[in-house]
Amino acid sequence: MADDLRTRFTAELKTAMLAKDAARTSSLRMITAKLKDVDIAARPSGVDKVPDDQIIAMLRGMVKSRAESAALYRQGNRLDLAEKEEAEIAVIEGFLPQQMDEAAMAAAVEAAVAEAGATSVKDMGKVMALLRAQHGAVMDMAKAGPLVKARLGA
Repeated sequence: MADDLRTRFTAELKTAMLAKDAARTSSLRMITAKLKDVDIAARPSGVDKVPDDQIIAMLRGMVKSRAESAALYRQGNRLDLAEKEEAEIAVIEGFLPQQMDEAAMAAAVEAAVAEAGATSVKDMGKVMALLRAQHGAVMDMAKAGPLVKARLGA
């Protein structure tokens, strides 16, 4: 699917350029540039093109940094810059898989706790590792942590 995402980036960029959509073109160029940086950083470890999960992690990181920037711009009363960051977030999120809802996340936590045989908070690392391996692309791990902690009785 990594090649599929890469192909989608290229196709979307061409479409945005033909439509003369400057904001979308800029955002897509930014994504492809960041992806090239990630690919180059991975070369010493023998990876030519990073896999899909790393591309998704990269996109999530980009969304997070832009959300923080937008919040700071809003605090500084720079609404024009905040809106630009939010427009970039919308483009980036178009490539991310749909996130699990609360009910599905709770069910996944229950299953992971049972599979790991976790009985106390000391086993939280095992459960989180299982969740990351099984649902990393579609689960917000920041939301999963408190659920696991509450389930293990912290």
